[in-house]
Amino acid sequence: MRRSLWGIVMQRNMLVMKGLLALAVILAGSARADELTVAVASNFTAPMQELARQFEARSGHKLKLSFGSSGKFFAQISHGAPYHAFFSADQAKPAKLVELELADASSRFTYAEGKLALWSRKPELVDAEGEVLKRGEFRKLALANPKLAPYGAAAVEVLQHLQLEEQTRAHWVHGENISQTYQFVASGNADLGMVALSQILENRKVAEGSAWIVPAQLYNPIRQDAVVLKRGANAPALREFWTYIQSAEAKEIIRAYGYSTPPQDGNGRDNADR
Repeated sequence: MRRSLWGIVMQRNMLVMKGLLALAVILAGSARADELTVAVASNFTAPMQELARQFEARSGHKLKLSFGSSGKFFAQISHGAPYHAFFSADQAKPAKLVELELADASSRFTYAEGKLALWSRKPELVDAEGEVLKRGEFRKLALANPKLAPYGAAAVEVLQHLQLEEQTRAHWVHGENISQTYQFVASGNADLGMVALSQILENRKVAEGSAWIVPAQLYNPIRQDAVVLKRGANAPALREFWTYIQSAEAKEIIRAYGYSTPPQDGNGRDNADR
């Protein structure tokens, strides 16, 4: 009788232990299945999609990505949009969010420096020096809206530097962001356009059409900062993502899409001027 009671107690204990183990597994699984909402400047669409795939595969977390104009994202975040993090196309908007106490100052870093290209879907239209702008052999020139998109502001700087702003203005067509600007050219609605180099590269080469990679000295550096927003400040999954996005592997992916990545100092902060 004593053995029987002892066996029952042991069996019951084993069931309890199995139940606790199963619960621990469930809780661990749910802890690893966090979903992060991230606002991303549209020029960074392709690299961020690849970075997200790599991060999700290794971490088990999910990234819900929204792509669009940095200016619009700034306005949405300022009015309480529920994003965990923001990857801007400039430095000014993340800095302003820190100033407004809507983002963590210590999280801000320069994740990429963008490059500008004059591109046409037509193979022979754009020459290696961008002389097509001076010749005026085009009907429409697509630019991102310079009031909303840093790439649009950079495009205007290039035209000013070349003393072609007034000469070409009548041909301008504005995209709301750099993605729409690219679509204007890709669809043939614009003969050529100032786009992000990352949008036209495939295996580190211009995938189609013709392009002039605009010399960096013709426009101010397009340094792009990322920042953790208030909603993401205490999210362990976001800390994992922040570590990954600054890793050597992530930087190699970013560079493969035509960006440069600034070196960091010993404290993990970027050396790029702020």
